[in-house]
Amino acid sequence: MLKNINPLLNPDLLQVLAAMGHGDSLVLCDANFPAESVARKTSHGSLLRMDGANVVEAANAVLSLMPLDTFIDDAAQCMEVVGEPDAQPIVKQEVQAVINQYEGNGFILRPVERFAFYEKASASYAVLATSERRFYGCFIFTKGVIPPEV
Repeated sequence: MLKNINPLLNPDLLQVLAAMGHGDSLVLCDANFPAESVARKTSHGSLLRMDGANVVEAANAVLSLMPLDTFIDDAAQCMEVVGEPDAQPIVKQEVQAVINQYEGNGFILRPVERFAFYEKASASYAVLATSERRFYGCFIFTKGVIPPEV
């Protein structure tokens, strides 16, 4: 155990978060996402797991350490509901609240069509699978920078 580190952040995930650079993306996905096959295509090349946690808990843990990219408009993305592009599932609202907690109100979750989401996920740095069972609990966060101390 480490002080001030969310205990859901296991050593493998901490190493990945530290290794990611500005502009690298992390996928947080639900239990139905094809996580293993997508993760094999990523820069990291293997699946990270946060078993027993839902995607909101995972987002809270990850965003407690990782800043979002302020240089792009889509640093926080979510899978769009098929056939309902304007739908706002509860899981999306809850993850948006976590983003707001850590990053303020400047980051809006941008919906991405399902198959385009799979492509973006495959091009990400890593995939983190959770035990989330609610549909459309899939998100991509792009890492930003931590400014120098003044």
